[in-house]
Amino acid sequence: MADQVLGFVGLGQMGSRMAARLLQAGHALVVYDRAESAVQALVAQGATAAGSVREVADRADLVFASLPTPAVVRDVALGPDGVLAGQRARVFIDLSTTGPRVAGEVAAGFAEAGRAMLDCPVSGGISGAAAGTLALMVSGPRDAYATLEPLLRAFGKPFFCGEGAGQAQVMKLCNNLLAAAALAVTSEALVMGVKAGLDPALMCEVINASSGRNSATQDKFPRAVIPRTFDFGFTTGLSHKDVRLCVDEAEAMGVPMVVGSAVRQMLGVTSALFGADSDFTSIAKVVEQWAGVEVRSPA
Repeated sequence: MADQVLGFVGLGQMGSRMAARLLQAGHALVVYDRAESAVQALVAQGATAAGSVREVADRADLVFASLPTPAVVRDVALGPDGVLAGQRARVFIDLSTTGPRVAGEVAAGFAEAGRAMLDCPVSGGISGAAAGTLALMVSGPRDAYATLEPLLRAFGKPFFCGEGAGQAQVMKLCNNLLAAAALAVTSEALVMGVKAGLDPALMCEVINASSGRNSATQDKFPRAVIPRTFDFGFTTGLSHKDVRLCVDEAEAMGVPMVVGSAVRQMLGVTSALFGADSDFTSIAKVVEQWAGVEVRSPA
């Protein structure tokens, strides 16, 4: 595997850091992104630039992708100038969050062509991508996973979720629903406490030593809300997309999503008020505005 050429498509906040991890591990890497500045930043670290997705797949043995939406993933994987049109790449590893339906379409397309596709959404944020501490949820052919597991460990810890196409996507959507729900309900709880005169930093400390602790009280509020930076590193638009995918898939399965639907609605309101590109911790601002207080520690 060490002498293989790897390809990477999609050099955004997550993709650029994961691609850098591959370079740091000593792999030959061919990269492409529509943003030339993102490509050149990786070239400066030792990567080789490609002019298109197809060129990446013509020059690399396997191709990673980290992309923003299901439609983009479908086009990059199966489009006329996509990975499947390339002559060299035999494996496609999708690190994006697309939902199981698109994952199934892409997997079927690659299987029909005698190639392999691994569905591999990740969790852990920008800091995890840079440090190589992501959680990787993987589904697809077990033999392909067994071969590629050492390579995946450059990004963090892989978890094999099953051979069914899209099973890893279901796992990722469940995780992201829980993360968004924790953020939404923590916003309500801390705003309530602040309006009653409590220090939100103290509230987080108490909650984290108690039964209400969650990822928002342990990380997101201390890092991005209480300091008023709102820069955790995940956009409202992407969180809204993930929760919407989760609720839609659950309803298609006949699983009720009463709380999930409320979280989806809160993210929709946040996006409408602050924009899809706002940090998803801005959901706290919505509750703050309604209550007329701000979650900040006393001077």
